[in-house]
Amino acid sequence: MENLLRLLADGRFHSGEELGSELGVSRAAVWKKLKALSALGLELDAVRGKGYRLPGNIELLNRNIIRESLPDDMRKSVGVQVELCTRSTNDDVRKLSAASEPWQVCMAEHQSHGRGRRGRTWQSPFGASLYFSMLWRVDGGLAALEGLSLAVGLAVVKTLESFGANGLKLKWPNDVLGNNKKLAGVLLEISGDPTGSCEVVIGIGINLALNRSQLETIDQPATDVREMVGLSVSKNELAGRLTSTLIDMLKTFKEYGFTPYRDEWMSRDAFSGQKVVLNIGGNKVTGVEAGVGENGALLLKTADGIQSFSGGEISVRKL
Repeated sequence: MENLLRLLADGRFHSGEELGSELGVSRAAVWKKLKALSALGLELDAVRGKGYRLPGNIELLNRNIIRESLPDDMRKSVGVQVELCTRSTNDDVRKLSAASEPWQVCMAEHQSHGRGRRGRTWQSPFGASLYFSMLWRVDGGLAALEGLSLAVGLAVVKTLESFGANGLKLKWPNDVLGNNKKLAGVLLEISGDPTGSCEVVIGIGINLALNRSQLETIDQPATDVREMVGLSVSKNELAGRLTSTLIDMLKTFKEYGFTPYRDEWMSRDAFSGQKVVLNIGGNKVTGVEAGVGENGALLLKTADGIQSFSGGEISVRKL
């Protein structure tokens, strides 16, 4: 199927006979492969006498291009794995824990079981988003990871800003917003010794170019890079630049924690000074959002004074 996609990725019409000849299969086999592409949610144009095409050029992930987009001094230390379809890039990168390179990243065009926070499913339409996971090994246990999801979100924002995106905001603890709509999300999965050596899987999903039906499957207002930037952004260049930005951030985070990033995060805080409601395991707390602490905890001004909240099961909504 990957070879068929690469043939159709130029946006031109290709006859069934031409595709069969290029792939070395029968026209019936080509038809089955085309149906499989449709099952992934890809919209195929079929015109009698012309053949088949994918409307608009599709850039598929390319390991070599991603590696070439990394800084020279970083290239040899990063292992890059790309998949056409996978269950979850977070699961894939975890299997590379014994790999030789200090840094490991996995990406895919489609996930069948992508995960979001609080047990939610991350919608993963084929080729429409960047599904990205990085493995990071760190000592110091959970205490060394306080505020990490916020710093990762900031790294995503800086990467997108380098492509021309403006006005991006951060929603505690792990969402990137554009025009007050969800543009990207972060999921951290941690394993190992709570007080010692840990492996952190940093999962990132960035909406690149979603059609209307794909946007409607998301459980909240959403946008994509195409709408924010207004021009085509190379998926492979974005993947490479995100990788290098994350690695630079994690090196600093390892030494100093979240503190160096606190002011930058708060300058992009989507709900700063606004009335919000926190949902904490079914219990609700209302107040005025007052930024974040040195450890990345959310600060809320309530009738009882400033309170601090942290934890993966908390959701924040503006009143």
